Amino acid sequence: MTTMSSTRLAPRISRPRRPRRSWIGWAFVAPFMIAFVIVLVAPLAYTVYLSLFQHRLIGGNSFVGLTNYVQQLTSPDFWDALGRVSLYLVVFVPVMLGLALLAALALDSARLHAPRVFRLALFLPYAVPGVVAALLWGYMYGTHFGLVGNLEDFFGVSLPDPLSSNLVLLSIGNIMVWLTMGYNMLVFYSALRVVPTELYEAAELDGAGAWRVISAIKLPAIRPALAVTVVFSTIAAFQLFNEPNILKSLAPNVISSHFTPNMYAYNLSFAGQQYNSSATVALVMGVITMVVAYVIQRVASRKA
Repeated sequence: MTTMSSTRLAPRISRPRRPRRSWIGWAFVAPFMIAFVIVLVAPLAYTVYLSLFQHRLIGGNSFVGLTNYVQQLTSPDFWDALGRVSLYLVVFVPVMLGLALLAALALDSARLHAPRVFRLALFLPYAVPGVVAALLWGYMYGTHFGLVGNLEDFFGVSLPDPLSSNLVLLSIGNIMVWLTMGYNMLVFYSALRVVPTELYEAAELDGAGAWRVISAIKLPAIRPALAVTVVFSTIAAFQLFNEPNILKSLAPNVISSHFTPNMYAYNLSFAGQQYNSSATVALVMGVITMVVAYVIQRVASRKA
């Protein structure tokens, strides 16, 4: 009896209840996820779909697998465009970042007169839309109606044509340097402004000169900012489109429809009605850009 009564009176051990799944977190994330799917995932998936098909007069769209990729990777127009933007990347991106770095170091030295005016003057071109900048510089490059032509008439000399086949890439690079140098200067200058003053004081006590301060303190401090600007500039180089596309009307025999990969894809799609090939070029360039940017980021992180 005692055993039975004690068994009946013993409290039951209640199992912990599983917490109910809350959907509140998903409700907060839903606006971003919806926009992410609509803006990025859906267009990317549709581009992949287009690259795997071909539109034919008989039969409509038909699945061709990797045929479009083989055609574009063996196309001389594609490699010509890729080689041109690669040359632009190797030459003009270091020049632009080097000038931006020099300007940032000059601002940080506190030896410039009217530094705010200097900073605003360099940053102001970045506020100009790329299309307007291309039209502005295209007018100055003109040998018959622009600044170059006026200088030739005024001085009675013959100047090199900035839109000739030998100089057109240099002219486009000049526009891009003028446009983007001020933005990168502000990125470098912002990184320099957060350097602890104790480092400068210690360098002064050690008798370090100006070049030693730059090499030992300032340049290591802006290395992360330099890595970011190199990656962004690399992406912008592979996306080169507005400037050559606008200047094409001024130099139609020099700037071809496949001058850059983006122009090549654009003309395939809207001029040649080859949407499948255009989607293929876009995907290939996206992969190339992603790989190059990743390699640059890895190299920069190892050196850091």
